[in-house]
Amino acid sequence: MKNEKIFDVKEFNNIKEIVYNSAKKYSENIAFVIKHKENKDVEYENVTYKRLLEDINKFGTALYNLDLKGKRVAIIGRNRYEWVIGHLSNLLGGIVSVPLDKDLQYDELENSLIRSKVDCIIFDEKLIEEINQIKKNNNTNLTEYICMNEKSGYKSFKELMKKGEELIEEGNTDFINAKIDENIMNILLFTSGTTSKSKAVMLSQKNIASNIYALQSVEDIRESDVNIAFLPFHHIFGSTCLIMMLACGVKTAFPDGLRYIKQNLNEYKVSVFVGVPVLVEAIYKALMKEIEKQEKTNLIKNVTKISNFLLKLHIDIRRKLFKQILDALGGNLRFVIIGGAPADAKILQGFNNLGITTLQGYGLSETSPVICAENYNVMKNGSVGVPMINDTIEIVNKDEKGIGEIRVKGPNVMLGYYEMPEITNEVLKDGWFYTGDLGYIDLKGRLFITGRNKNLIVLKNGKKVFPEELETLVNRIELVGESMVFGMPDEKDKTDVKLSVKVVYSKEVIKEKYNGKSEEEIHQIIWSEIKKLNTTFPRYKHIQYLIVTSEELIKTTTKKVKRQEEMKLILDKKI
Repeated sequence: MKNEKIFDVKEFNNIKEIVYNSAKKYSENIAFVIKHKENKDVEYENVTYKRLLEDINKFGTALYNLDLKGKRVAIIGRNRYEWVIGHLSNLLGGIVSVPLDKDLQYDELENSLIRSKVDCIIFDEKLIEEINQIKKNNNTNLTEYICMNEKSGYKSFKELMKKGEELIEEGNTDFINAKIDENIMNILLFTSGTTSKSKAVMLSQKNIASNIYALQSVEDIRESDVNIAFLPFHHIFGSTCLIMMLACGVKTAFPDGLRYIKQNLNEYKVSVFVGVPVLVEAIYKALMKEIEKQEKTNLIKNVTKISNFLLKLHIDIRRKLFKQILDALGGNLRFVIIGGAPADAKILQGFNNLGITTLQGYGLSETSPVICAENYNVMKNGSVGVPMINDTIEIVNKDEKGIGEIRVKGPNVMLGYYEMPEITNEVLKDGWFYTGDLGYIDLKGRLFITGRNKNLIVLKNGKKVFPEELETLVNRIELVGESMVFGMPDEKDKTDVKLSVKVVYSKEVIKEKYNGKSEEEIHQIIWSEIKKLNTTFPRYKHIQYLIVTSEELIKTTTKKVKRQEEMKLILDKKI
């Protein structure tokens, strides 16, 4: 079973066609709203789709004037309008865009610039010290430095916009008339590197455009929607969603940070939210706090039973029943898409109970990114949906339960890893991309992810344990903020491991309900809850060892736990 086309949308070959179509079709719609804050004064600037294209052409013309046609340009910084213009200018001019993570350590940043052989960097003013050092060290190919703000000592975004405008007025149309080859590398994207040196994924405009077409065909994104760009643009999930929203004529706002998530949802009356589980959980917690504040916990439980019963009779009164609760998040939130990692089924159900459609998807940087997704016709807690309309997936090397490695074939599959032919050949075979993820497909064609091949814990008796499965259950314990399940080498039997878990306790819950408790008491409370969990598992899945800490797990900037680094830390401390 595949995702069947639900919405009649036009398919484009490249991103330039998408942006030009939207500039024409949604000319006066607001594409972006920019908040300008000075002290306590706040102003909002609305950018129409017509102006968006004009700004891209101005900035792109200035880039061509700097002799960057056919070159490589890196972009680094928080999600903001200048980032959008920089990235889209690269793509519409056939310049290779290299989005970089703003949270990279200096050595990683310099190494990424060297490896990608970029000629220019567009950067956020908050990174001025790192850029000064990079320029001083002179280890890169960089010839141009462009700051997103003024008064930095470097060329500024504003000054280049003005220069581009002047050139266009003088009749320079080189950038505007640039032809796009949608089949060659146009994006060079570094993966998060949870276990090893990050790989640079080569993507074409065809890869991205094909995935946007597939998403538009099945997901209910509307021209009237308001989106908030919480997903970092340097990650393919964030940048593909950015372009998908533009393809649909949506208005996008920029967030002020995770701690302001509730405020921003209210401020912009957000209706569509795309995020990773940690962001969605933050929204859910805000909702639960609102329910507790209104002293409606029991009432909600009882009313939910009634509304869900009526839903089976095709009578949907959820948003009317829970209006007061939904108003705490601006009142307009109707649609949440989750990707990047499996979400807790309890949270998905909680949103859907309130009338907020919550869907899961699955993909990787190497697949531009979406491979599978749920939609209104295909929803099942625990599943990540069915393959996109232009993808084919298979499960290979299955075990006795039908679980095996997921492989995918489609127009969204990457060109390969940059300057890594051997690793490319390991994962790309006969047009199939081998994901390294494990899962199974049910009788209705829905995909279920069970874990990562490299994370699988194999016990001495041959039994296999997926740590992600146990982590989801451990994370539901009230005191647990996050956890990592792992195999601790057995001191007596070096050929075996003990199933173990490292738990980061929730400081908020401690403060609210367990203030004054010692570390040892907190350990005992959590261990008691884990022992209860053990009774619900087969014996071979029982957790036998617990580490409790207040320190966050080591993670990538996309919030994936760096398991190898965590294991090294655990083993070093044990020794």
